[in-house]
Amino acid sequence: MVDEAAVGRIFREESGRSVAALIGFCGDLDVAEDAVAEAPTEHTEIPTEAGTMPSHFLKLRDLSPETLEDLLLRAVKIKAEPDSVRAAADRKGLLLLFEKTSTRTSLSFQSAIARMGGYSVVMDWRQSNFPITAIEFETQYVSRNCDVIMARLRSHASLRTLAAASQVPVINGCDDRYHPTQALADFLTILEVSGRFDGTTLCYVGVHNNIANCLIEGCLALGVRLLLVTPLVNPDALDPELESLAAASGLVERRPDLASAATEADYVYTDTWVDMEHFDAPEYADEQRQRIERMLPFQVNRENLGGANPYLMHDMPIHAGYEIAAELVECERSVIYRQAENRMHAQQALLLHLLDR
Repeated sequence: MVDEAAVGRIFREESGRSVAALIGFCGDLDVAEDAVAEAPTEHTEIPTEAGTMPSHFLKLRDLSPETLEDLLLRAVKIKAEPDSVRAAADRKGLLLLFEKTSTRTSLSFQSAIARMGGYSVVMDWRQSNFPITAIEFETQYVSRNCDVIMARLRSHASLRTLAAASQVPVINGCDDRYHPTQALADFLTILEVSGRFDGTTLCYVGVHNNIANCLIEGCLALGVRLLLVTPLVNPDALDPELESLAAASGLVERRPDLASAATEADYVYTDTWVDMEHFDAPEYADEQRQRIERMLPFQVNRENLGGANPYLMHDMPIHAGYEIAAELVECERSVIYRQAENRMHAQQALLLHLLDR
């Protein structure tokens, strides 16, 4: 079982580690120093008209380890007994606000709320008035027309501004620092396949990005060992507090190559090397070429797995031939499609938690 008391201590303790030690863990002194210096300050939350603060889900750490585990167990039950929640969100409205494109986040949230008797409204950021005014002004209005907001924004700072002004719970549907709803599906999949978290080892190979951050958060909360093979770091994803927690936990280790980590891993997880908003951008072509050259030796393929046979994970969309070999996407050890399907079930449990149902 998960040692909840030990994990709770990790999250409650104030780290006394220096910025230099933290940056050493990240592996990029100049980038990390800039990130720490430029980190935006927290926004003051505005109480609802009832005088209470809505609960938000902006990162996995917004849930206690106990609540996270309970939510995942509830998702297992919802998936097995979908009729049990058929009217659990009756007439509840979910606003889906997208500044970035989406397949899984959009469809899974629409399906999740509809299967529980609620409804969703999809709003394209660029077709709304959000770009031409202060985020907090528009948020005060839109949050009075729904019961929950799911926002997929480019910037975590923008998301925090939105959440601070919202009258209803806000869910992070992916930003430059975190992708917590994906992580819910990831750990739900591990729970389904392995039947437990303790004694499980997960390897993440790729660019250290929002996915890597959420895997660290989840592994710390659930007691999963995490091996990181991350030769590149997205500067916007740097989270000094999280890196400090990871370094102190004893659960997170860094490895120089995939082969050495795969032999110890029950699961190997990879992700795109280029964020979706940059993939076809002409101005990003040089950076994309450099990233591909740097990351190709870390591709998930049979040679780099070195004979190991772990379960394979990917949050999609997949760029076969880059981060993962095409032949492995649908191999017998791939749980990628199951992982993607679990977005819906995990988000049903999340919505009910935020709606206090």
